[in-house]
Amino acid sequence: MRSSPRRTRRTRPAVAGLVSALLLTGCSSAGEGVGGEPAPAPAQDVLLQPLGAHGPDPFTASTVRNTAPPAAPGRQPGDDGPQAREVTGSTPGLYGGTRAIGSCDVERQVALLAADRTKARAFAEAAGIPETDVAGWLRGLTPVALRADTRVTDHGYRGGRASAFQAVLQTGTAVLVDQYGAPRVRCACGNPLRSPAAASGVHRGDPWDAFDPDRVITVRPTTSVVTSLVIVNTTDRTWIERKTGSDGDQDKEPAVEPDCDPDACALAGSGTPDPSTPDHPASPDPARPVPSAPLPDAPDPSGSGGTGTDPTAPTPPAPDPYTEPSPDPYTEPYPDPFGPFPSEPTAPDGTVPPDELFPAGPVTDRPETFQG
Repeated sequence: MRSSPRRTRRTRPAVAGLVSALLLTGCSSAGEGVGGEPAPAPAQDVLLQPLGAHGPDPFTASTVRNTAPPAAPGRQPGDDGPQAREVTGSTPGLYGGTRAIGSCDVERQVALLAADRTKARAFAEAAGIPETDVAGWLRGLTPVALRADTRVTDHGYRGGRASAFQAVLQTGTAVLVDQYGAPRVRCACGNPLRSPAAASGVHRGDPWDAFDPDRVITVRPTTSVVTSLVIVNTTDRTWIERKTGSDGDQDKEPAVEPDCDPDACALAGSGTPDPSTPDHPASPDPARPVPSAPLPDAPDPSGSGGTGTDPTAPTPPAPDPYTEPSPDPYTEPYPDPFGPFPSEPTAPDGTVPPDELFPAGPVTDRPETFQG
């Protein structure tokens, strides 16, 4: 009867230690799933960010220039269904702007971040760039404006660190776009932008008049660097070719304009062909022969057959690879390894070279061994 209290007193410290260990284990394993793997990211609410709103926890003051915001492409008759949810960053008409004027003041953005080293470090971490390259990276971006409500991963500045959240940016929002056609900075607040998360929750905030969740797009970066973007001029609804990394001072008319009106171009398709996508294979199908000339129902619009030569000059027909069969490797048998070497002279059949078995005359330094 006296031993029970002793056992009880002995086990209390052990139980307390076990509880402490469990608490520590629970804290250290937060955010991990079964077997130590990262737990699936929970659904995140999506914040609606109007055109000029700073949003929560802005990195810097606004660097937006007073330019006319572009309008969204008009809907065509019968176009009531959802639009393309993913658009390649090189698609013509994805962005807009004013000729010779960038939508953002890049140098002011550089100065605002350079004045606060802590913010610059958090900005670089969120953008995925070296801290020492913030100024050079910003100067390599292209100032444009969105022409569709676009979902992104935004980053606010809170407590000395970048805080990521999902957001939809309204049409007309001024952004800085990288050399792969993806928006990377929101100029109204200086926040770095990244591709949106796959999982998302409900929309929060006050929707604008034209907001339609079925027409919100995401931008897919190209896999190769683009040297220019074809954007819509917001003043006269014409096309502008803007060199990537420029501030609009090198704007010009595109050498080849898109085959649609800027107001009617739907933000669909893949823009510049991407060789890494299945829609644009890098090499032809080996099982199907590639014709050496255009098919009759698809003539070359240039009339040159794709070679740049005179279309009136006669072109000799290409040889058919199947009319000249390759030589049969078995028509010339391999030489007999037991036969005479090619360099050795051979005698006629049925004769023996006399000079090999019978000398022509007696040898002076040895006795004659054969008679007759």
